[in-house]
Amino acid sequence: MSYAGDISCGEGWEMLSADPAAQLIDVRTSAEWNFVGVPMLTAIGKEPLLVDWQNYPSMAVNAAFVEAVSSQLQRLGVGKDAPLLCICRSGARSASAAAALTAAGFSAAYNVAGGFEGARDSSGHRGAVEGWKHDGLPWMQG
Repeated sequence: MSYAGDISCGEGWEMLSADPAAQLIDVRTSAEWNFVGVPMLTAIGKEPLLVDWQNYPSMAVNAAFVEAVSSQLQRLGVGKDAPLLCICRSGARSASAAAALTAAGFSAAYNVAGGFEGARDSSGHRGAVEGWKHDGLPWMQG
């Protein structure tokens, strides 16, 4: 594993709640943020950072991802040792994003393995098995 590790959505919420420096980075696309929803962190005085790992609609990897995250973290006064929790739809893109952040010198980049919507159930639907929404964590639809 080339990042700090995989954590559940609940573990992520606990880390975000307990550590003022911890940040949630939603690496999905703008279409997903607008139509599916975004995690809400207002109850703990935070907002997720929205930085797409892949550009929609081509789904090419965003070459400016690390630079964009670094810039937002710098603006917030968050250092390279802060816990960074990457989340995507189901945990695949966010694992790649966490690995890229680790390679760039961030020492505590995690993958939120259940993602925002989780894996598909036996009917092919997301949200019934695992994920931020499934776990009852706060979110808002655009």
